[in-house]
Amino acid sequence: MAKRLARLGDWTSVFLGTIERVGNALPHPATIFAILALLTVVASGVAATMDLEVVHPGTGETVRPANLLTVAGFHRILTEMVTNFTGFAPLGTVLVAMLGIGVMEASGLIGAALRMLVLSAPARLLTFVIVLAGVLSNAASEIGYVLLVPLGGIIFLGAGRHPIAGLAAAFAGVSGGYSANLLLGTIDPLLAGLSEEAAHIVDASYQVNPAANYFFMVASTFIVAAAGTWVTERIVVPRLGPYEGAERPAGLDRLSAEERRGLRFAAVAALAFCAFLLWGVVPADGFLRNPGTGEILRSPFLSGIVAFIFLGGTAVGVAYGVGAGKFSNDTDVMNGMGTTIGTLGTYLVLVFFAAQFVAYFNWSNLGLIVAVKGADTLRASGLGGIPLMLAFVVLSAVINLVMGSASAKWAVMAPVFVPMFMLLGYAPELTQVAYRIGDSTTNVIAPMMSYFALIVAFFEKYDKRSGIGTVVATMLPYTIVFLVVWSCLLVAWMALGLPVGPGASLYL
Repeated sequence: MAKRLARLGDWTSVFLGTIERVGNALPHPATIFAILALLTVVASGVAATMDLEVVHPGTGETVRPANLLTVAGFHRILTEMVTNFTGFAPLGTVLVAMLGIGVMEASGLIGAALRMLVLSAPARLLTFVIVLAGVLSNAASEIGYVLLVPLGGIIFLGAGRHPIAGLAAAFAGVSGGYSANLLLGTIDPLLAGLSEEAAHIVDASYQVNPAANYFFMVASTFIVAAAGTWVTERIVVPRLGPYEGAERPAGLDRLSAEERRGLRFAAVAALAFCAFLLWGVVPADGFLRNPGTGEILRSPFLSGIVAFIFLGGTAVGVAYGVGAGKFSNDTDVMNGMGTTIGTLGTYLVLVFFAAQFVAYFNWSNLGLIVAVKGADTLRASGLGGIPLMLAFVVLSAVINLVMGSASAKWAVMAPVFVPMFMLLGYAPELTQVAYRIGDSTTNVIAPMMSYFALIVAFFEKYDKRSGIGTVVATMLPYTIVFLVVWSCLLVAWMALGLPVGPGASLYL
């Protein structure tokens, strides 16, 4: 048995080492999109010389490749380069949402709320609350990595438990449960925008709202938190044993009087904002319902969900900042917004090249041709919807090991898989859910994930011998359990025919 385990460990080390080397060899995601854009132009020229054609499933028209390697194609690339970027659906939604999140972060509201949640948890629910707090922290982008993960280690050490188990529990929630949440976060409008762009390859009028996966992700929040708690208590803690390191428990700062006052102010602002939304949605003639039909599904409420993220985040962030004494004037608020936008420089570069790639892919008709051909192949395979979606979950999980950015991967995968599954009758919102499951579950073992090196450093604080292998070995059980449990939830969801979000059914 010992020899078999040793051989398994050797194979695991070789496998992970290969993944790390392949990932390290990849160019920057923005460079990848620049290369893909160039390859798309070249491929359009090659495809135009071949006898390729498909019948558009919506219009019945014959579709052939459009050659971009022509003077007319070059002119279009030049004249529409700016509008490709500025008109790219995810760009505006992410920037607007991040303005509100920035006020919440700059005021200190997010940090104080997470500390209050963890500090107020009963001892027997400590692990569950840490994992749950990690999942919830994703509404504010990636603050959980730098705030909650080290906090998990400090809390476990203070409770007389192994601090690495606390780090693992927090990391599992923050990264392994990245897509789940009770609130809409920055990832929701970002992925929805990419899905909508991809859906336009088949149906130019199709809309994917940012709340398209909300129902499924709310249910996922508790499933992931429970699964993460089980892995921590039944696998990770027994494996680590008692802590024998040199680190001693450090006091975890309680909320100050100013912070508590700020939270009270924020709670009042949040209640007032919720009351405003309910006033506009609950009455049959509410001002946030569709003016013509009175329905909620295609209403200003859902269409303006990004604006509500901005307005709500700004309202509670300012309220906390005033109550806690962090904001003294409007300049402090605007500087908070500016600081957050300032961190998106690399994202803007990535979006520029991603927007060009998506535009060229659409212009060339290659996306539609690949989708129709791929759909025909899948239809001939006889696989049903559940096996197809499970296969896509696994594919997304594997790709995530060598390409860390969730938006970068989806910008590459969505133009192929969203229209392909649409032609098979599956809604883009369902395809997006399957992608989010696979993308999240392998985050905790992906060396290419942007915060992985930081997590290794956190582990080394409590065990000087720790490295990438230590982190991966500790987190691998979370990946396996999350992948199985989350996939089972998807199977049950599809079997019951439940909508994944408001106005987002499983099928077209």
